Amino acid sequence: MSVEKASCLCGEVKVTVADHNNNVGACHCSICRKWAGGPFMAIDCGTNVSIGSTDSVSVYSSSEWAERGFCKNCGSHLFYRLKETQQYFISAGLFENTDNFVFDHQVFIDNKPHYYDFANSTEDMTQAQVFAMFGDSDE
Repeated sequence: MSVEKASCLCGEVKVTVADHNNNVGACHCSICRKWAGGPFMAIDCGTNVSIGSTDSVSVYSSSEWAERGFCKNCGSHLFYRLKETQQYFISAGLFENTDNFVFDHQVFIDNKPHYYDFANSTEDMTQAQVFAMFGDSDE
């Protein structure tokens, strides 16, 4: 694993990630689709994340177990963060270097609307499987 840099559209918020994998996942839950206008494509970055310009970051508590961050200036979606563990899922499109990224999984696949499909073969999890993994029953 290597240190990666990411930033929002306007460049005001800069993110440094020390521990991440290269696996991109798509979430099709109704909250992600409302937030992103489609599936939320993200990288699991763990907890070793440094966010600069925190004055430009707004955080929205989207459920009892997670929150979402965005740039106050340009509106870029920055992260989805689990409250209990502070685990970050950073928007894949923010990273400077995406050469080694691999789209390999989708969650809430049973909530995906009919009007889009990805060509990639991925590991898919339903809403029930995700909730069983995290021990919760809300998005």
